[in-house]
Amino acid sequence: MIEKNLRNIGNSWGIIIPKPILEGLDINPVMDKVELYIENNEIRIRKIKK
Repeated sequence: MIEKNLRNIGNSWGIIIPKPILEGLDINPVMDKVELYIENNEIRIRKIKK
């Protein structure tokens, strides 16, 4: 488990996702799109399959 702080980005908030997590999910941050959704009071992220 990795603990991260939220960062203020303009009028929004963000989290920097570490490279090992992106690699583990096979997400290329330049080429791939992801979707965010809420499930069971958690924020989930997953790669959109082409």
